[in-house]
Amino acid sequence: QLQLVESGGGLVQPGGSLRLSCAASGFTLDYYAIGWFRQAPGKEREGVSCISSSDGTTYYADSVKGRFTISRDNAKNTVYLQMNSLKPEDTAVYYCAARLFAIRVVAADYDYWGQGTQVTVSS
Repeated sequence: QLQLVESGGGLVQPGGSLRLSCAASGFTLDYYAIGWFRQAPGKEREGVSCISSSDGTTYYADSVKGRFTISRDNAKNTVYLQMNSLKPEDTAVYYCAARLFAIRVVAADYDYWGQGTQVTVSS
C-alpha cells in the first residue's frame, strides 16, 4: 500500500523553526517528485515547495522563498521541509504529495497524499 506520512509539525513562536518530514512506505520515492502544500482554515490549498525526482529542481512559493528549504534523502525514502523565520501566516495544515517525475505546483496534479501535519505559529 502506497503511503505518505508527515511529521514534525507543532506549535512554535514567530521567528522559530520547524522541520517537517514526509516518509514514504510501500514505494520508493526515487522516481517521484514531491510537493509540500498547506491549507489554512477557510483558504484553498496552496503549493509551498516542490522538488523533482532526479535533478534536484526545486520550486518555492514567493511567500516562503529564503525561509523554507526542501530536500530529499532517497536512501531514507524521506523528503524534508526546513522552515525558518516562521510567521503567523504560515499557520496551516501541511501536506506532502507525490507524483511521477516532474514537479508541478498544482495540487490536482499529484497522485498520492499524506494525512497532513498541523503547524501553528503563535506567541
